[in-house]
Amino acid sequence: MKKLFFGLIFLIFSIPNFAQTTNDVLNLLIRNKTISQEEADSIRAEAAIKQQDLDANKKTFLATTSRPLQLSGYSQIRYQFPEQSGKIDGFDIRRARLDFRGNISPYFGYRLQADLAGTPKLLDAYAEIKLFDYLNFTIGQAKIPFSFENLASSNKMELMDRSQVVEALVARGSDVIGNQNGRDIGVQVGGSFWKYAHRFLVDYKVGLFNGSGINSVDKNKNKDIVGRLVFHPVKMVDLGGSYYCGTGIYGTPTAANHDRNRYGVELNYEYQHFLVRGEFIEGKDGDITRQGWYAQAGYFIIASKFQLIAKYDVYDPNKAISKNISRAYLVGATYHFNNWSRIQVGYTIFKEDGVEIKNNLAVIQYQISF
Repeated sequence: MKKLFFGLIFLIFSIPNFAQTTNDVLNLLIRNKTISQEEADSIRAEAAIKQQDLDANKKTFLATTSRPLQLSGYSQIRYQFPEQSGKIDGFDIRRARLDFRGNISPYFGYRLQADLAGTPKLLDAYAEIKLFDYLNFTIGQAKIPFSFENLASSNKMELMDRSQVVEALVARGSDVIGNQNGRDIGVQVGGSFWKYAHRFLVDYKVGLFNGSGINSVDKNKNKDIVGRLVFHPVKMVDLGGSYYCGTGIYGTPTAANHDRNRYGVELNYEYQHFLVRGEFIEGKDGDITRQGWYAQAGYFIIASKFQLIAKYDVYDPNKAISKNISRAYLVGATYHFNNWSRIQVGYTIFKEDGVEIKNNLAVIQYQISF
């Protein structure tokens, strides 16, 4: 009987949720002289050994934080075949991101996202204040509310690269202020309103930003204003417009303050397996006016598994100069192994007005996420 009693105590003690309660029971039994101190220590030792065995065989572990934490991330491994003199084909780690999100309460949330590929950099670092469907605040470093393609997550895009005009005019690789991954530091207010048939018909966001990009203090006294308005007249259609008004420090040989203004319109249509999307963006950097647009179509050959994509992409880096428009013809395919893994292939043909450059590009990219 005594062995059975000790066995039951050991079984309860080995369950983590009841560890503290069982320890109290053991202390009470010692005080009542039901068991000796040595017998209690023996039970604790056996329980500790069993817990170590359980920990050693665990396949998943919880993070200990003051509030619930959601950790996700993804990595993209790419192989490029550039058809350009002097360029070498090969592998690279395009992105390797860790994303931390959480809610402190129903009204307060946060996000931290870093990219560890190449030179590590902090991408997102902001707090959210969620008051109503129509009134929410985002404070910190985040994507600027401009352009559908800019706001699309890199691990969800149908094609591997964003359009030429988005790269040039929305704080990315070809922008005059350098590659800021489409982000800046500031404050945004936004939300959704006009609810009909269980969905909102209008989304909006307005932001005030430094205009200097990620991980950087403001370089002038001016603040940039950004706004985006999107209508959903029917369930499968998104119609939007964006406006950006700001001042940036750029230029050679000496950087100085220049206007940096943009506006854009967008259309997105998704119905069952079919997708159509397009954007037009025009911007003015100082005295130079740039513009571009793209049209994209896609179709899932196998539902949620295998998608084919085609895109026509046009960019004019300076409207005052003739014969400098760059056109890109893209075809691609994506196969989703599951929700966490996919492979993408793509081929781009570039055509330049005037002097043509041999710079076509083929790419294969594998993505794994968690």
